[in-house]
Amino acid sequence: MKIEGDAALVLGGEAGQGIQTVEALLIRAFKATGYHIFSSKEYMSRVRGGENSTLIRVSSRPVRAYTERIDVLFALSRGAVEHLGDRIGDTLIVTDDGYGIEGAVALPIISRAEELGGPIFANVIAAGAAASLFQVKQEVFDDAVRSLFERKGPEILRKDLEAGRIGYEIGEKLRNHLHVMVEPDPAVRDHLLLNGTEATGMGCIAGGCRFMSSYPMTPSTPLQVFISENADEFNMVFEQAEDEIAAINMCLGASYAGARSLVATSGSGFALMEEAVGLAGMMETPLVIYIGQRPGPAVGLPTRTAQEDLNLALYSGPGEFPRAIFAPGRLEDAPGIAAHAFNLADRYQIPVFILSDQYFADLYYNIPEIDVDAEIEEHITETGPDYRRFEFTDSGISPRGVPGYGEGLVRVDSDEHDEDGFITEDLDVRRMVEKRNMRLDMLREEALPPEVYGDDSSAVICWGSNYWPVREAIEESDAEVSMVHFSQVYPIPGDVLELLESFDRTVVVENNYRGQFADLLKLELGFEVHERFNKYNGMPFSVEEIKGLLDEVGE
Repeated sequence: MKIEGDAALVLGGEAGQGIQTVEALLIRAFKATGYHIFSSKEYMSRVRGGENSTLIRVSSRPVRAYTERIDVLFALSRGAVEHLGDRIGDTLIVTDDGYGIEGAVALPIISRAEELGGPIFANVIAAGAAASLFQVKQEVFDDAVRSLFERKGPEILRKDLEAGRIGYEIGEKLRNHLHVMVEPDPAVRDHLLLNGTEATGMGCIAGGCRFMSSYPMTPSTPLQVFISENADEFNMVFEQAEDEIAAINMCLGASYAGARSLVATSGSGFALMEEAVGLAGMMETPLVIYIGQRPGPAVGLPTRTAQEDLNLALYSGPGEFPRAIFAPGRLEDAPGIAAHAFNLADRYQIPVFILSDQYFADLYYNIPEIDVDAEIEEHITETGPDYRRFEFTDSGISPRGVPGYGEGLVRVDSDEHDEDGFITEDLDVRRMVEKRNMRLDMLREEALPPEVYGDDSSAVICWGSNYWPVREAIEESDAEVSMVHFSQVYPIPGDVLELLESFDRTVVVENNYRGQFADLLKLELGFEVHERFNKYNGMPFSVEEIKGLLDEVGE
């Protein structure tokens, strides 16, 4: 069997077997060889057992989306083949010789690992065998091993290097079953290798984030780790709070004091934060809220992906007050969007949401460069003795002061208040509602326009992480279909209606049951899409699924 140009390698095994270690090793080694790579993972919510898998696409061209196709499967557990059964077709299955899996190429992976000191080394042996199959030079693989294991000490490193060499040795057998022809591109060796969390976190730092408080919750925890690891270098403070309510209120306190603040959580964690979102609206205090989406309700499928929290972000908090909601779809765009979120929050003194999801947070691909430069806007005013925090202005935006910067007192309150910040039940002063909501029109006027790819009469509309599955499917299909992708999902620019009405047929693709963004298009623009293509089983859309849809839409 021969594979040319683009190969799909999948690693399957139980939690605790080090599948993510194999992924980390291989994506480094493949990139250093000059291969374009894409990887994404799906895993169960357990520390041990279950069945997890990681897809790594190895290609001669840029690849940035999830595919169902499996060309090579390394089954590191007995249940991996059954777990991935629907995706196995013309697949080379590689497994341990003790599993007795029919039709598989059996290698002495575990027995050789035992010789080194235990089954813990089986993952590196498997990685070495995979690297050998894809013609990665031994020294390149060894460098990847060193980058991951050198910090564990010389003895562990020595054994992992030996495990890799064993993998290369036993992996020679695989070339009799499969010939992989992927042409390396030397330029890729200088590319950046990032995941969605890192790209978003870079934008948060570039946007001037100075304080983050959060409570760990998959899949938002990686962003918390990223900020905490970089806090000292970029003059930030990270606080792991005792719960979600404390986390968001700490951020509001920091923002009140003048620090650009970020809180990260997932759907059911954000449900606890909703009252404080209303507090941000009443206090007119800027805040950036990152929600790593996963299937609900309640804790749902804690480690899977979804786009189910658009409505949660849109309608969170009591009463009516403005907000903006972003959902980056490309690593290249995530830093700019995140930085823009911080500027927008400060400019309009509102909560701004960044909606990610497990798929986008965890996926990796290589890119030549990434723009993390951002101008940090200054919107804090030095207060005078007559300063009024909630002064009525023509724009509806009051000068924002912070305690200690100037002579004025900066009063805020969770109850309705007058211009000075004193609690009031004067019904005439209740026009503060109008003042706060005037900003929505300004937000709509400067909303990011959707990206249009193609100029055909039919369109697939998508948002957030579905960017690349839709775009790659269009690039590979003969169907005459355009993509309209929204990275800002609220508020929607009013002039988008003319664009959407220019298509003869439209379908919205999203990872939820009801079609929340399709509903929002109808609510905001009065635009009714022709079809909704929804997926809600916790897995991302694959290129193959979207290509099947394109054949229907483009008819």
